Amino acid sequence: MTDVLQRGSLQTWDSRSEGEDLSGRMAFVVVMVKTFKFNIWKTARLSFAFSCNSHFRAVNHFLAQEKEPSQSSSPAGFGNEGNSQHHGSHQLPVSGLGDAAARVIPKSHPPPKSYKGLAPQKNLRGQWKSRKRSTEQAASSSEEFRNLREDDFSKQQKRPVPKPMSIERTKGSEILFGIAPCSLAFSQSKRDFFQLFLKSDSSCARPVMEEFAQRAKACGVPVHHVRRQVLDALCKGRVHQGVCLEATPLHLSSLEETEASQVGLGTQLLWLVLEQIQDPMNLGAVLRSAYFLGVDRVVTSQKDSCPLTPTVSKASSGAMEVLEVYSTDNLQRFLKAKTEEGWEVIGTVSKSEVEDKVPVISCIEFHWNKPTVLVLGNEGYGLSSETRSLCHRMLIIPPGRMLQPGIESLNVSVATGILLHSICSQKIK
Repeated sequence: MTDVLQRGSLQTWDSRSEGEDLSGRMAFVVVMVKTFKFNIWKTARLSFAFSCNSHFRAVNHFLAQEKEPSQSSSPAGFGNEGNSQHHGSHQLPVSGLGDAAARVIPKSHPPPKSYKGLAPQKNLRGQWKSRKRSTEQAASSSEEFRNLREDDFSKQQKRPVPKPMSIERTKGSEILFGIAPCSLAFSQSKRDFFQLFLKSDSSCARPVMEEFAQRAKACGVPVHHVRRQVLDALCKGRVHQGVCLEATPLHLSSLEETEASQVGLGTQLLWLVLEQIQDPMNLGAVLRSAYFLGVDRVVTSQKDSCPLTPTVSKASSGAMEVLEVYSTDNLQRFLKAKTEEGWEVIGTVSKSEVEDKVPVISCIEFHWNKPTVLVLGNEGYGLSSETRSLCHRMLIIPPGRMLQPGIESLNVSVATGILLHSICSQKIK
Protein backbone atom coordinates (compact mmCIF):
# COMPACT_ATOMS: atom_id res chain seq x y z
CA MET A 1 0.00 0.00 0.00
CA THR A 2 2.96 2.31 0.66
CA ASP A 3 4.23 1.79 -2.89
CA VAL A 4 0.88 2.75 -4.32
CA LEU A 5 0.64 5.99 -2.26
CA GLN A 6 4.17 7.07 -3.30
CA ARG A 7 3.23 7.01 -7.02
CA GLY A 8 0.92 9.99 -6.56
CA SER A 9 -2.82 9.93 -7.00
CA LEU A 10 -4.50 6.58 -6.86
CA GLN A 11 -6.28 5.19 -9.89
CA THR A 12 -9.50 3.26 -9.86
CA TRP A 13 -9.42 -0.46 -10.15
CA ASP A 14 -11.31 -0.31 -13.45
CA SER A 15 -8.52 1.70 -15.12
CA ARG A 16 -5.75 -0.72 -14.19
CA SER A 17 -4.40 -3.10 -16.76
CA GLU A 18 -4.33 -6.82 -16.33
CA GLY A 19 -0.51 -6.80 -16.24
CA GLU A 20 -0.04 -4.74 -13.05
CA ASP A 21 1.64 -6.23 -10.10
CA LEU A 22 -0.54 -8.57 -8.07
CA SER A 23 0.76 -7.10 -4.77
CA GLY A 24 -0.71 -3.71 -5.65
CA ARG A 25 -4.07 -5.26 -6.26
CA MET A 26 -4.04 -7.20 -3.06
CA ALA A 27 -3.11 -4.10 -1.05
CA PHE A 28 -6.55 -2.66 -1.65
CA VAL A 29 -8.17 -5.82 -0.45
CA VAL A 30 -6.02 -5.78 2.70
CA VAL A 31 -7.01 -2.16 3.42
CA MET A 32 -10.69 -2.92 3.03
CA VAL A 33 -10.43 -6.00 5.27
CA LYS A 34 -8.67 -3.94 7.95
CA THR A 35 -11.38 -1.31 7.61
CA PHE A 36 -14.03 -3.96 8.09
CA LYS A 37 -12.26 -5.27 11.21
CA PHE A 38 -11.89 -1.74 12.54
CA ASN A 39 -15.65 -1.16 12.20
CA ILE A 40 -16.35 -4.35 14.16
CA TRP A 41 -13.91 -3.32 16.91
CA LYS A 42 -15.44 0.13 17.09
CA THR A 43 -18.94 -1.28 17.47
CA ALA A 44 -17.84 -3.73 20.16
CA ARG A 45 -16.22 -0.93 22.18
CA LEU A 46 -19.44 1.07 22.14
CA SER A 47 -21.50 -1.94 23.17
CA PHE A 48 -19.50 -2.34 26.37
CA ALA A 49 -19.96 1.35 27.26
CA PHE A 50 -23.71 1.52 26.78
CA SER A 51 -26.57 -0.21 28.58
CA CYS A 52 -29.04 -2.50 26.86
CA ASN A 53 -31.29 0.28 25.46
CA SER A 54 -28.52 2.77 24.70
CA HIS A 55 -26.37 0.12 23.00
CA PHE A 56 -28.69 -0.23 20.03
CA ARG A 57 -29.11 3.55 19.70
CA ALA A 58 -25.35 4.03 19.68
CA VAL A 59 -24.85 1.39 17.00
CA ASN A 60 -27.61 2.95 14.85
CA HIS A 61 -26.00 6.36 15.28
CA PHE A 62 -22.63 4.99 14.21
CA LEU A 63 -24.09 3.31 11.11
CA ALA A 64 -25.92 6.49 10.17
CA GLN A 65 -22.65 8.42 10.23
CA GLU A 66 -20.96 5.80 8.07
CA LYS A 67 -23.69 6.08 5.43
CA GLU A 68 -23.42 9.90 5.09
CA PRO A 69 -21.77 10.85 1.76
CA SER A 70 -18.72 13.06 2.04
CA GLN A 71 -16.62 14.32 -0.84
CA SER A 72 -13.59 15.06 1.28
CA SER A 73 -13.63 11.91 3.41
CA SER A 74 -11.67 9.77 0.95
CA PRO A 75 -8.25 10.34 -0.61
CA ALA A 76 -7.65 10.32 -4.26
CA GLY A 77 -8.55 7.06 -5.90
CA PHE A 78 -11.00 5.97 -3.17
CA GLY A 79 -13.78 8.56 -3.31
CA ASN A 80 -15.96 10.10 -6.02
CA GLU A 81 -13.94 13.28 -6.68
CA GLY A 82 -12.65 13.21 -10.24
CA ASN A 83 -13.93 9.68 -10.76
CA SER A 84 -17.66 10.15 -11.02
CA GLN A 85 -17.73 7.99 -14.11
CA HIS A 86 -16.85 4.96 -11.96
CA HIS A 87 -19.16 5.59 -9.00
CA GLY A 88 -21.88 3.23 -9.98
CA SER A 89 -19.72 0.53 -11.50
CA HIS A 90 -16.89 -0.08 -9.06
CA GLN A 91 -15.80 -3.59 -10.06
CA LEU A 92 -12.75 -5.56 -9.03
CA PRO A 93 -10.87 -7.19 -11.90
CA VAL A 94 -8.51 -8.97 -9.52
CA SER A 95 -6.85 -11.96 -11.06
CA GLY A 96 -8.00 -15.19 -9.46
CA LEU A 97 -10.79 -13.59 -7.40
CA GLY A 98 -13.41 -12.58 -9.95
CA ASP A 99 -16.93 -12.11 -8.60
CA ALA A 100 -16.02 -13.38 -5.15
CA ALA A 101 -14.00 -10.27 -4.40
CA ALA A 102 -16.85 -8.09 -5.60
CA ARG A 103 -19.20 -9.82 -3.20
CA VAL A 104 -16.81 -9.35 -0.27
CA ILE A 105 -16.09 -5.66 -0.91
CA PRO A 106 -19.14 -3.38 -1.49
CA LYS A 107 -19.06 -1.31 -4.67
CA SER A 108 -19.30 2.20 -3.25
CA HIS A 109 -18.44 1.67 0.40
CA PRO A 110 -16.05 4.41 1.58
CA PRO A 111 -13.45 3.77 4.28
CA PRO A 112 -14.30 4.92 7.82
CA LYS A 113 -13.86 8.59 8.61
CA SER A 114 -11.72 7.88 11.68
CA TYR A 115 -9.23 5.53 9.98
CA LYS A 116 -5.73 6.66 10.84
CA GLY A 117 -4.10 8.61 8.04
CA LEU A 118 -7.25 8.84 5.90
CA ALA A 119 -9.91 10.60 8.01
CA PRO A 120 -10.16 14.42 7.85
CA GLN A 121 -9.78 16.32 11.12
CA LYS A 122 -12.74 18.64 10.65
CA ASN A 123 -15.36 15.95 11.45
CA LEU A 124 -13.67 14.57 14.60
CA ARG A 125 -15.13 17.22 16.92
CA GLY A 126 -18.67 16.58 15.75
CA GLN A 127 -18.24 12.85 16.17
CA TRP A 128 -16.80 13.33 19.65
CA LYS A 129 -19.75 15.51 20.74
CA SER A 130 -22.22 13.01 19.33
CA ARG A 131 -20.55 10.12 21.14
CA LYS A 132 -20.35 12.09 24.39
CA ARG A 133 -24.09 12.81 24.13
CA SER A 134 -24.80 9.10 23.55
CA THR A 135 -22.57 8.16 26.48
CA GLU A 136 -24.45 10.54 28.79
CA GLN A 137 -27.77 9.06 27.66
CA ALA A 138 -26.40 5.57 28.27
CA ALA A 139 -25.24 6.54 31.77
CA SER A 140 -28.65 8.00 32.58
CA SER A 141 -30.43 4.90 31.32
CA SER A 142 -28.01 2.65 33.22
CA GLU A 143 -28.66 4.64 36.42
CA GLU A 144 -32.41 4.21 35.98
CA PHE A 145 -31.94 0.47 35.47
CA ARG A 146 -29.77 0.25 38.58
CA ASN A 147 -32.38 2.09 40.66
CA LEU A 148 -35.08 -0.21 39.34
CA ARG A 149 -33.02 -3.25 40.27
CA GLU A 150 -32.41 -1.90 43.79
CA ASP A 151 -36.12 -1.13 44.18
CA ASP A 152 -36.95 -4.74 43.38
CA PHE A 153 -34.79 -5.93 46.29
CA SER A 154 -35.27 -2.98 48.61
CA LYS A 155 -37.35 -4.97 51.08
CA GLN A 156 -34.67 -7.60 51.45
CA GLN A 157 -31.74 -5.16 51.62
CA LYS A 158 -33.40 -2.65 53.93
CA ARG A 159 -34.74 -5.23 56.38
CA PRO A 160 -33.66 -4.11 59.86
CA VAL A 161 -31.16 -6.44 61.47
CA PRO A 162 -32.22 -7.22 65.04
CA LYS A 163 -29.69 -6.17 67.60
CA PRO A 164 -28.42 -8.87 69.91
CA MET A 165 -30.12 -8.82 73.27
CA SER A 166 -27.81 -7.87 76.09
CA ILE A 167 -28.47 -10.13 79.06
CA GLU A 168 -27.06 -9.36 82.46
CA ARG A 169 -26.15 -12.51 84.35
CA THR A 170 -26.00 -12.87 88.10
CA LYS A 171 -22.54 -13.70 89.37
CA GLY A 172 -22.17 -17.38 90.18
CA SER A 173 -25.33 -18.44 88.36
CA GLU A 174 -25.72 -21.04 85.62
CA ILE A 175 -28.17 -21.60 82.77
CA LEU A 176 -30.43 -24.62 83.15
CA PHE A 177 -31.98 -25.69 79.84
CA GLY A 178 -34.65 -28.12 78.71
CA ILE A 179 -38.30 -28.56 79.63
CA ALA A 180 -37.88 -31.41 82.16
CA PRO A 181 -34.88 -29.94 84.07
CA CYS A 182 -36.45 -26.48 84.34
CA SER A 183 -39.85 -27.85 85.33
CA LEU A 184 -38.44 -30.14 88.04
CA ALA A 185 -36.16 -27.36 89.27
CA PHE A 186 -39.23 -25.18 89.87
CA SER A 187 -41.05 -28.01 91.66
CA GLN A 188 -38.16 -29.00 93.98
CA SER A 189 -37.06 -25.48 94.99
CA LYS A 190 -33.45 -26.52 95.64
CA ARG A 191 -32.18 -23.56 93.67
CA ASP A 192 -32.61 -19.81 93.64
CA PHE A 193 -34.00 -18.48 90.35
CA PHE A 194 -33.14 -15.23 88.60
CA GLN A 195 -34.56 -15.15 85.06
CA LEU A 196 -36.66 -17.34 82.77
CA PHE A 197 -36.17 -17.24 79.00
CA LEU A 198 -38.85 -18.56 76.63
CA LYS A 199 -38.73 -18.80 72.85
CA SER A 200 -40.69 -15.95 71.25
CA ASP A 201 -42.69 -17.55 68.44
CA SER A 202 -45.94 -19.37 67.86
CA SER A 203 -44.73 -22.42 69.77
CA CYS A 204 -44.63 -20.34 72.94
CA ALA A 205 -48.41 -20.51 73.01
CA ARG A 206 -48.20 -24.16 74.03
CA PRO A 207 -49.68 -24.96 77.46
CA VAL A 208 -46.28 -25.97 78.83
CA MET A 209 -44.86 -22.55 78.00
CA GLU A 210 -47.80 -20.82 79.64
CA GLU A 211 -47.28 -22.99 82.70
CA PHE A 212 -43.63 -21.96 82.85
CA ALA A 213 -44.59 -18.30 82.70
CA GLN A 214 -47.14 -18.73 85.48
CA ARG A 215 -44.65 -20.56 87.70
CA ALA A 216 -42.05 -17.90 87.18
CA LYS A 217 -44.47 -15.09 87.97
CA ALA A 218 -45.60 -16.91 91.12
CA CYS A 219 -41.96 -17.07 92.26
CA GLY A 220 -41.30 -13.46 91.28
CA VAL A 221 -38.90 -14.47 88.47
CA PRO A 222 -38.75 -12.16 85.41
CA VAL A 223 -39.85 -13.78 82.14
CA HIS A 224 -38.19 -12.85 78.83
CA HIS A 225 -39.48 -13.90 75.42
CA VAL A 226 -36.43 -14.05 73.18
CA ARG A 227 -35.39 -15.40 69.80
CA ARG A 228 -34.01 -18.88 69.32
CA GLN A 229 -30.51 -17.48 68.68
CA VAL A 230 -30.48 -15.96 72.17
CA LEU A 231 -31.42 -19.28 73.72
CA ASP A 232 -28.72 -21.02 71.68
CA ALA A 233 -26.15 -18.57 72.99
CA LEU A 234 -27.31 -18.99 76.58
CA CYS A 235 -26.95 -22.78 76.59
CA LYS A 236 -24.00 -22.82 74.14
CA GLY A 237 -25.82 -24.58 71.32
CA ARG A 238 -27.34 -27.43 73.29
CA VAL A 239 -30.92 -28.67 72.98
CA HIS A 240 -32.94 -26.21 75.06
CA GLN A 241 -36.47 -27.01 73.76
CA GLY A 242 -37.34 -23.33 73.95
CA VAL A 243 -36.70 -22.93 77.70
CA CYS A 244 -33.70 -21.61 79.64
CA LEU A 245 -33.59 -20.80 83.33
CA GLU A 246 -30.93 -18.83 85.16
CA ALA A 247 -30.46 -20.28 88.63
CA THR A 248 -27.91 -21.08 91.27
CA PRO A 249 -25.94 -24.32 90.73
CA LEU A 250 -26.46 -27.56 92.62
CA HIS A 251 -23.60 -29.04 94.62
CA LEU A 252 -22.85 -32.53 95.82
CA SER A 253 -23.80 -33.17 99.42
CA SER A 254 -21.07 -34.30 101.76
CA LEU A 255 -21.57 -37.95 102.73
CA GLU A 256 -19.67 -37.59 106.03
CA GLU A 257 -21.97 -34.80 107.22
CA THR A 258 -25.19 -36.67 106.45
CA GLU A 259 -24.08 -40.15 107.59
CA ALA A 260 -25.06 -39.46 111.21
CA SER A 261 -28.62 -38.60 110.22
CA GLN A 262 -29.27 -42.07 108.82
CA VAL A 263 -31.93 -43.88 110.80
CA GLY A 264 -32.31 -47.66 110.81
CA LEU A 265 -31.19 -50.33 108.34
CA GLY A 266 -33.17 -52.51 106.00
CA THR A 267 -32.37 -55.80 104.35
CA GLN A 268 -33.00 -54.42 100.88
CA LEU A 269 -31.11 -51.17 100.76
CA LEU A 270 -29.15 -50.39 97.61
CA TRP A 271 -26.58 -47.66 97.30
CA LEU A 272 -24.90 -46.87 93.98
CA VAL A 273 -21.26 -45.77 94.18
CA LEU A 274 -19.54 -44.16 91.17
CA GLU A 275 -15.76 -44.02 91.02
CA GLN A 276 -14.43 -41.22 88.80
CA ILE A 277 -17.26 -41.02 86.26
CA GLN A 278 -16.18 -38.06 84.15
CA ASP A 279 -18.58 -37.81 81.20
CA PRO A 280 -21.60 -35.59 82.08
CA MET A 281 -23.80 -37.47 79.62
CA ASN A 282 -22.93 -40.79 81.27
CA LEU A 283 -23.48 -39.37 84.74
CA GLY A 284 -26.86 -37.97 83.73
CA ALA A 285 -27.97 -41.31 82.22
CA VAL A 286 -26.81 -43.19 85.35
CA LEU A 287 -28.79 -40.84 87.63
CA ARG A 288 -31.87 -41.27 85.48
CA SER A 289 -31.68 -45.09 85.69
CA ALA A 290 -30.94 -44.97 89.42
CA TYR A 291 -33.96 -42.81 90.11
CA PHE A 292 -36.25 -44.86 87.89
CA LEU A 293 -35.22 -48.27 89.33
CA GLY A 294 -35.38 -47.20 92.98
CA VAL A 295 -31.79 -46.75 94.19
CA ASP A 296 -31.77 -45.39 97.75
CA ARG A 297 -28.64 -43.25 97.48
CA VAL A 298 -26.01 -42.27 94.91
CA VAL A 299 -22.44 -41.58 96.04
CA THR A 300 -19.58 -40.35 93.85
CA SER A 301 -15.89 -40.00 94.52
CA GLN A 302 -14.95 -36.38 95.02
CA LYS A 303 -11.70 -36.69 93.07
CA ASP A 304 -11.78 -36.70 89.24
CA SER A 305 -15.56 -36.92 89.03
CA CYS A 306 -18.01 -34.86 86.98
CA PRO A 307 -19.85 -32.15 88.95
CA LEU A 308 -23.60 -31.58 88.80
CA THR A 309 -23.82 -29.36 85.74
CA PRO A 310 -26.82 -28.31 83.60
CA THR A 311 -25.67 -30.87 81.00
CA VAL A 312 -25.94 -33.62 83.61
CA SER A 313 -29.42 -32.40 84.53
CA LYS A 314 -30.51 -32.43 80.88
CA ALA A 315 -29.04 -35.93 80.31
CA SER A 316 -30.88 -37.17 83.41
CA SER A 317 -34.12 -35.61 82.13
CA GLY A 318 -34.35 -33.68 85.39
CA ALA A 319 -33.68 -36.63 87.72
CA MET A 320 -30.69 -34.75 89.10
CA GLU A 321 -33.09 -32.10 90.44
CA VAL A 322 -34.98 -34.75 92.44
CA LEU A 323 -32.35 -37.32 93.46
CA GLU A 324 -29.93 -36.43 96.23
CA VAL A 325 -26.33 -37.05 95.13
CA TYR A 326 -23.52 -37.35 97.69
CA SER A 327 -19.75 -37.32 97.46
CA THR A 328 -16.91 -38.68 99.54
CA ASP A 329 -13.29 -37.66 99.58
CA ASN A 330 -12.10 -41.16 100.54
CA LEU A 331 -13.94 -43.90 98.72
CA GLN A 332 -11.90 -46.80 100.15
CA ARG A 333 -12.54 -45.65 103.72
CA PHE A 334 -16.26 -45.40 102.99
CA LEU A 335 -16.38 -48.97 101.61
CA LYS A 336 -14.51 -50.33 104.63
CA ALA A 337 -17.01 -48.59 106.92
CA LYS A 338 -19.93 -50.14 105.08
CA THR A 339 -18.37 -53.55 105.28
CA GLU A 340 -18.06 -53.19 109.05
CA GLU A 341 -21.74 -52.24 109.23
CA GLY A 342 -22.72 -55.49 107.53
CA TRP A 343 -23.18 -54.26 104.00
CA GLU A 344 -22.11 -56.30 100.99
CA VAL A 345 -19.85 -54.50 98.52
CA ILE A 346 -20.43 -55.63 94.95
CA GLY A 347 -18.10 -54.56 92.16
CA THR A 348 -18.52 -54.75 88.41
CA VAL A 349 -16.14 -56.10 85.81
CA SER A 350 -16.20 -57.16 82.18
CA LYS A 351 -15.68 -60.78 81.21
CA SER A 352 -12.17 -60.07 79.90
CA GLU A 353 -11.11 -58.61 83.29
CA VAL A 354 -12.03 -61.58 85.46
CA GLU A 355 -9.55 -62.26 88.28
CA ASP A 356 -9.19 -65.19 90.65
CA LYS A 357 -8.81 -63.05 93.81
CA VAL A 358 -12.49 -62.00 93.98
CA PRO A 359 -15.41 -64.35 93.16
CA VAL A 360 -17.16 -63.46 89.89
CA ILE A 361 -20.80 -64.31 89.22
CA SER A 362 -23.39 -63.39 86.64
CA CYS A 363 -25.82 -60.64 87.56
CA ILE A 364 -28.61 -63.14 86.93
CA GLU A 365 -27.28 -65.41 89.71
CA PHE A 366 -26.98 -62.65 92.30
CA HIS A 367 -29.30 -62.98 95.29
CA TRP A 368 -30.13 -59.76 97.14
CA ASN A 369 -30.59 -60.58 100.82
CA LYS A 370 -28.72 -57.79 102.66
CA PRO A 371 -27.91 -54.06 102.28
CA THR A 372 -25.75 -53.73 99.20
CA VAL A 373 -23.31 -51.22 97.73
CA LEU A 374 -22.92 -51.51 93.95
CA VAL A 375 -19.68 -49.91 92.72
CA LEU A 376 -19.08 -48.87 89.09
CA GLY A 377 -15.78 -47.59 87.76
CA ASN A 378 -14.40 -45.12 85.26
CA GLU A 379 -15.43 -45.22 81.59
CA GLY A 380 -11.91 -46.05 80.45
CA TYR A 381 -10.29 -48.38 82.95
CA GLY A 382 -13.09 -49.40 85.33
CA LEU A 383 -12.51 -49.84 89.03
CA SER A 384 -9.15 -49.10 90.58
CA SER A 385 -7.15 -51.97 92.07
CA GLU A 386 -7.69 -50.63 95.63
CA THR A 387 -11.44 -50.58 95.17
CA ARG A 388 -11.49 -54.08 93.62
CA SER A 389 -9.67 -55.50 96.62
CA LEU A 390 -12.46 -54.22 98.90
CA CYS A 391 -15.28 -55.86 96.94
CA HIS A 392 -16.84 -59.12 98.22
CA ARG A 393 -18.01 -60.29 94.82
CA MET A 394 -17.84 -59.10 91.22
CA LEU A 395 -20.79 -59.04 88.84
CA ILE A 396 -20.60 -59.51 85.08
CA ILE A 397 -23.23 -59.13 82.38
CA PRO A 398 -23.24 -62.30 80.23
CA PRO A 399 -23.03 -61.44 76.51
CA GLY A 400 -25.43 -62.90 73.98
CA ARG A 401 -22.77 -63.89 71.43
CA MET A 402 -19.07 -64.31 70.83
CA LEU A 403 -17.55 -60.85 71.09
CA GLN A 404 -14.88 -59.36 68.89
CA PRO A 405 -11.85 -57.77 70.59
CA GLY A 406 -12.40 -54.09 71.36
CA ILE A 407 -16.17 -54.34 71.91
CA GLU A 408 -16.20 -56.66 74.89
CA SER A 409 -17.85 -54.20 77.29
CA LEU A 410 -20.87 -51.93 77.54
CA ASN A 411 -21.16 -48.22 78.10
CA VAL A 412 -21.15 -47.49 81.82
CA SER A 413 -24.63 -45.98 81.79
CA VAL A 414 -26.04 -48.98 79.88
CA ALA A 415 -24.30 -51.45 82.19
CA THR A 416 -25.67 -49.59 85.21
CA GLY A 417 -29.20 -49.89 83.93
CA ILE A 418 -28.88 -53.64 83.32
CA LEU A 419 -27.28 -54.37 86.71
CA LEU A 420 -29.72 -52.22 88.66
CA HIS A 421 -32.68 -53.84 86.96
CA SER A 422 -31.29 -57.31 87.72
CA ILE A 423 -30.92 -56.42 91.42
CA CYS A 424 -33.97 -54.21 91.97
CA SER A 425 -36.31 -56.68 90.32
CA GLN A 426 -35.81 -58.85 93.48
CA LYS A 427 -37.16 -56.15 95.74
CA ILE A 428 -40.08 -57.29 97.86
CA LYS A 429 -43.03 -55.00 97.35
